Amino acid sequence: MLRERFDFPNERGQHLAAVLDRPDGEAVAYALFAHCFTCGKDNLAAKHVAEALAERGIAVVRFDFTGLGNSEGEFANTDFSSNVADLVAAADHIGRTLGAPSVLIGHSLGGAAVLAAAAQVPAAQAVVTIAAPSDPSHVMGLFKDHVAEIRERGEVEVALAGRSFRIRREFLDDVTEQSLTECTANLRKPLLVCHSPTDDTVGIDNASRIFGAAKHPKSFISLADADHLLGRRSDAVYAAHVIAAWAERYIGVAPRVMPSADVEPHVVTVRETGRGKFQQAITIGRHQLIADEPTSVGGLDSGPNPYDFVLAGLGACTAMTLRLYADRKALPLERVSVTLTHAKIHAAECATCETKEGKIDRIDRAIVLEGSLSGEDRTKLLEIADKCPVHRTLGSEIEIRTVESKPM
Repeated sequence: MLRERFDFPNERGQHLAAVLDRPDGEAVAYALFAHCFTCGKDNLAAKHVAEALAERGIAVVRFDFTGLGNSEGEFANTDFSSNVADLVAAADHIGRTLGAPSVLIGHSLGGAAVLAAAAQVPAAQAVVTIAAPSDPSHVMGLFKDHVAEIRERGEVEVALAGRSFRIRREFLDDVTEQSLTECTANLRKPLLVCHSPTDDTVGIDNASRIFGAAKHPKSFISLADADHLLGRRSDAVYAAHVIAAWAERYIGVAPRVMPSADVEPHVVTVRETGRGKFQQAITIGRHQLIADEPTSVGGLDSGPNPYDFVLAGLGACTAMTLRLYADRKALPLERVSVTLTHAKIHAAECATCETKEGKIDRIDRAIVLEGSLSGEDRTKLLEIADKCPVHRTLGSEIEIRTVESKPM
């Protein structure tokens, strides 16, 4: 498993600290995790759930809400609505730079936040709550002895889990105005409710209300004997394994979400993963790939090398071009297979090349054409292969411009 730390801006321009737990190799999906009230991305529940999901192939992004952990901003200036906005900002950012989050997971008040945010994250195909309250105002029970004073004075410092936090009247007003039942009823996404019947912080009746408000498909899993914070690693790992198994059904069958207007589908982004010497994470629109080098040159051999990708692009373009031509001409072409190799050769070995000294690149391409084609058809198809757009690009003069850009 690979862990990467990064930050992203929220709607106020403040930078929020985030962590990506990525599986070895290509991720089958991306999940976004929202932590509990005043906790943070590095609390044990978030960490253990993310690690266990990464082991099952699901990459997880968890982040600190504004004013918590390593994120910028003042906690006193936040409320439930700002948490929801932070979630949407996180989903937008990872959708542009990593991969659209297909699963939203929220723990405690974070669970309420993902229910409220889900409608604003169209890429999300499934939603999971863990020990979530059915009403955000439930959180006021953590400092109930101070509620009257907060309303009277406008702002009071309270102790929560051994730390001091300033709570303002605006926070109370915001959580009491939320209608989570309506959000849950209009979710229109598969929902998994995870809750412990012995949770003495957020009672099991909250799970019943969430489950009752939601429409099918919905599921409930009991986290028997677990405490509210999933303090035992075994409880968090169990929850993660259930989430992964449940989500696979919906990730696999849900319709693909087309890139939004601000996402360019053909922009390729390549980033070092930090795993091994050469491994790179490649994002092409909504698609994720891994590039690497063989172990013989110091890589992990976890993905194709850069020249392999060049050959793959030429091979795919060749097959697609032949398919388009055959269909247009109604040729009985059943299947195309293309095998390619790349080598450096002495220029003198190439009779048709202008370069006569040193070495040049040579790509050998072998095409198998299946079907009851005439000799004339096969000859024409081989001619068409040389006209595929990638072939033309590789054979023409190319200008590559390089500039330094700011980190994402």
